[in-house]
Amino acid sequence: MLNDKSKLNPKLFDENIEMIPTRDGFGEGLVLAAREHENIVGLCADLTESTRMEAFAKEFPERFFQIGVAEQNMATIAAGLGVSGKIPFIASYATFSPGRNYEQIRTTVAYNDSNVKIAGHHAGISVGPDGATHQATEDIAIMRVMPNMRVFVPCDAIEARKATIAAAKLWGPVYMRFGREKTPVITSEATPFVPGKAEIFWKSRKPRVAIIACGALVYQALRAAEELEKERIGTIVINNHSIKPLDERTLLNAADQTGAVVSVEEHQVAGGMGGAVAELFARRFPVPMEFVGLHDTFGESGKPNELIEKYGMGVKDIKTAVRRVIMRK
Repeated sequence: MLNDKSKLNPKLFDENIEMIPTRDGFGEGLVLAAREHENIVGLCADLTESTRMEAFAKEFPERFFQIGVAEQNMATIAAGLGVSGKIPFIASYATFSPGRNYEQIRTTVAYNDSNVKIAGHHAGISVGPDGATHQATEDIAIMRVMPNMRVFVPCDAIEARKATIAAAKLWGPVYMRFGREKTPVITSEATPFVPGKAEIFWKSRKPRVAIIACGALVYQALRAAEELEKERIGTIVINNHSIKPLDERTLLNAADQTGAVVSVEEHQVAGGMGGAVAELFARRFPVPMEFVGLHDTFGESGKPNELIEKYGMGVKDIKTAVRRVIMRK
């Protein structure tokens, strides 16, 4: 059953649930944060409209810098601003930032603990027709291992807005992951967003498996939990939006209650959110675990929903993973 209906979208399982891209939440959050913090500046790599930095540029033209197709320059300029009292947000497709400018982010931003917020857009295979070259599926892995870096993966547009506002208030580098495709609005204004604190969205009376998900696939995990409930397979569904730092207490408690875990992410299973969770359990509480995500493969061009199904990240795949991990308990 839903853990707290008052804190989630009351139309969560309706056919006509509202659909908004998480990138829209970033754009709204950046403007709201900038109204509160005059030191916020925005830098973009020739993708102002696509990254939803357009509204910020219009409202604060004197605080916006169009860098052009030069993601490496964008990161290093932001690093200088970040150690000079400004709060720079940089935006591009995640395949280019942090993909193309990884070394600059590592050496000039993270190494110097510069106060830079990195918005990686069009992440995951749900970018669709753009194909593998533009589908960032390795970005969580490369960013979470970087010292000083925080990593947030919002589950919907509302949470993306909250994550952006929260990032502006934190000192130091932050990486945030956003999608282009319209995805269900799961949360409400009352849903908490606290960096480093996972949220339990679903909890059965007798849970047998903990489903730990992030990003837009939290919705798929909730739908799977609802269907599994009808089959008398109880679950806990956790929105693990904070990949780094992890909410170790919540995750360990869920593993202790269920004795089995399934991770769900629109990312390579190697090194991603599931990898971070598995490292925690290996150290503190070893349990059987299954991984839903991309398994050592690139994506391809196609419709977003069809790609999610083809690469094994849909509702039926999550249910299969739950049944499989139960057999290993």
